[in-house]
This record gives sequence, structure tokens and C-alpha cells, in this order.
Amino acid sequence: MIGGHRRFTPLQRLLHWLMAACILAMLFIGVGMVSTVMPKYLTLVSIHKPLGIAILALALIRLALRLRYGAPPLPADLPGPMKFAAQASHYAFYVLMIGMPLLGWGMLSAAAYPVVLFGGWHLPAILPQILLHVAAALFHALVRRDGVFETMASAVTYGEIAPAKQGRHAV
Repeated sequence: MIGGHRRFTPLQRLLHWLMAACILAMLFIGVGMVSTVMPKYLTLVSIHKPLGIAILALALIRLALRLRYGAPPLPADLPGPMKFAAQASHYAFYVLMIGMPLLGWGMLSAAAYPVVLFGGWHLPAILPQILLHVAAALFHALVRRDGVFETMASAVTYGEIAPAKQGRHAV
């Protein structure tokens, strides 16, 4: 991370304001979706889904830029609780900007509703991917016992884990 700069990079500022507009639009679309049963509901839904995925993509790019370039320092005379609040609110924003679209995608996947982006491109269902990932992790933990699960699940070092059994009964 590069430090010592007094402003965010131009790309960071552009993404900030572009995402602010997208999130504000998403709020108005959401209010419109829950307050109407008219035919425009389907139009709002068809905008809501791809806009959520766009916000997710922009948030991931923004997070990568934040990790690469950092942020300008807060004023030196800012009280500690205010610095904490500023940093905590930024973490919360990133969690929400990434987590909420993923939750929406997951809910649609669970209900077997496709997420159709602009141009008719369909996102794959995320729920089966999550279930496959969990199944693979449990397979490594309970069947193979090869240490793959432990590399993410605990503080056990890789050298402390017995290798997978070899031979005709190995999975």
C-alpha cells in the first residue's frame, strides 16, 4: 500500500461517486418495488438485479484499489473515538457493498430465479456453488483427513497433519 498521499486517486474518487449514485438509485428502486403492485414492479426488478451485481463488481474493484493505494490519513488532531468511527464505518460499508449483493444473489439462487444481466447474460446459481464448496471441505475434513480443511479452519500447522493414506483403500 502506498501511503503519504493527501487525496484518494482519481479512479478511487470516480468509483466512490459512481457507487454513491448506484446505491442511491438502488434505494429508490427498492422503495418502488415494495410500494407497488403495478406492472412497473417487473421493470424495477429487472433493473434491481443487474444493478446489484454491478455494485458488487464495483465494490470489489474499489476494495482492491483501497488495498493497493490506501487512504489519505485522517487529521492528526481528530479524537480517537472519531477515528475509530470513521474506520469502522468504512469497513461496514465494504461489508454491506459486497455482502448485500451476494445475499440477494444467494436468495434468488435458492428460489431458482435467474439473475439476468444486461444483454441477457445469466449468472450461475450461487447456492449450488456454496453447497459444493462446503461438501468438498467436509470431504477433506471427514473422509480424506488430508489437512486441506485444517489449513482454513484452525491454527494447526500443515506439518502437524498426517498425510492422506496411500494404497488401494485411499480415496
